This record gives sequence, C-alpha cells and structure tokens, in this order.
Amino acid sequence: MGFNRIMECVPNFSEGKDLKKVEKIADAFRAKPGVKLLDYSSDPDHNRSVITVVGDPEALLEAVTEAVGTARDIIDMNLHKGQHPRMGAADVVPFIPIRNVTMEDAVALSKEVGKAVGEKYGIPVFMYEKSASFAHRENLADVRKGQYEGLAEKMKNAELWTPDYGPSAPHPTFGAVAIGARMPLCAYNVNLGTESIEVASAIAKKVRFLGGGLRFCKAMGVELHDRKQTQVSMNLTDYTKTSIYSAFEMIKMEAARYGVPVVGSEVIGLLPQQALIDCAEYYLRIENFSNDQIIENRIME
Repeated sequence: MGFNRIMECVPNFSEGKDLKKVEKIADAFRAKPGVKLLDYSSDPDHNRSVITVVGDPEALLEAVTEAVGTARDIIDMNLHKGQHPRMGAADVVPFIPIRNVTMEDAVALSKEVGKAVGEKYGIPVFMYEKSASFAHRENLADVRKGQYEGLAEKMKNAELWTPDYGPSAPHPTFGAVAIGARMPLCAYNVNLGTESIEVASAIAKKVRFLGGGLRFCKAMGVELHDRKQTQVSMNLTDYTKTSIYSAFEMIKMEAARYGVPVVGSEVIGLLPQQALIDCAEYYLRIENFSNDQIIENRIME
C-alpha cells in the first residue's frame, strides 16, 4: 500500500437501496493519493452502507469530508426508512488507528473532520467515543437516541445537545453526524430462523452489556423481510475481551429456549484477522497455536 502511517475510517451512510448514490459517495475515496478504498457494502433492510477506507491521516481528512458533502447533496433523510437507527445522511464516522498512529492522532483527526464538516456544510457534528467532549456523548446509542425524527426536539436542549461543530439545529435534509475515534470493532450479525422480532430483540437484550450480557457487546434485533428471518445485529467493541465465538454461543443458547435455530451469521465490513483465529482456536481446540503458522503471515513478513 505504501503508506507509512495508516489510519482507518469506517463511515456509515443512510442509503442501502439506491446503489448509484452509494457509488457516488464511494467515488470520494477512489483514485485519491494517500487513500485506499478497501471495502463497501450495502444492506437494503437496514437501508445503510458501510465504507471502509485506510490512508494517510492528511489525505483521509480531505476524502472523508468530501464524502460527507456528497451525502448531504444526494440523501434526503425526510424520505429515509430503514431498520437501523440513524440521525443523519452520513450517520457515524469513526477513525481507528492502525499503524504508526496513536489514538490521540485519531482523536485529533476526527476533530479536524468535525470542524470542516460543520463549517463547510452547515451540518451539526457531535463528537463521540474517545473524541467526546462530554461523558454523555461517549456512547453512540445515547448520541443517536430519538433518531432523525426526534433530532430537532432533542437539540432544543442546548445544555445537553449543543453540537461540537456546526449549527445548533439539524440540517433540513441531512440531520446530524457523529464523528469520533475508537478501537477496531467487529460488526457481526447472527441470523435466526424466526420472523418474530420480539424473539430477536429479547435475545439481543440478553446478550448486550446493557442487559447484563457480554461486556463489549452492543446488540439489537432486526427484521430481515426478504429472507423471512430476524437477526441479532451486533458491534463487538473489543474483540480481545468479547470474542465472536462468545457472542455466537450465547445467542445460540438464548435462542434454544424459544426453540429457534441459528441459521447463519455474517461479518459486515472488515475485521482483524485475530478475531477469526480466536474462533478457529476455540472450535478446533487447537493447542499452542502461533500466528507464524499462517502461511500468508509469513509471506507478508
């Protein structure tokens, strides 16, 4: 790739049905020096697209700001419907340190992007996670509570919800955006052989940290209309402490009490290789395994 310093950005956009619009947003990252578009995927049920890019921090600053501007021009949140919680056309923009950059660098970059988006496009920006200016803004779910529809009312509470950058009322068609810095996370979903959203939501509640479940797990129930199934959609915010296999096994265990089978699972976007190696070690009961035994790792060295 040829970058000495590598920062990752995984912006989420509130469009998963009109793929022409998704391509337009992705264009902000194509053929840009110092930026590499690694992956993008769209989900029509969620009506959301997730883009994964890496690059030099300075180059990312420009490309990410441009992508948010494109989203402002082509997405009207007043027409948006989808299963995934959202408050803006570009909904959340996290920066993740990967190589030769620190969490402090990621925080600094997120604030530069926040300032640019607020000033250039007139979009309210809330800094979250490690970039949060207040404790009540650290958790994305709290920042997004009330979603796009409740945003104007929420922002009337100036004491709690004056944005970090941009105007003090929502952009009329964009809404608002959360920008911040965080650890790498695994976006991991488990599909259930039932159409009952009540069952999926009950399982999600048991599995997530807020419901007394796994410490680094955020989870919610989602309907998959086209497949006549439901899903427990998760973010594992620290896979080294809450593993993919722990989440999978706990969902399987909770689903059993409803007589519901687990029919599959999916990874959204990219994830650290180690997260899958941990699963292989667990299920295969591999003893004394080393990453040096993976042929591709040796070749990369």
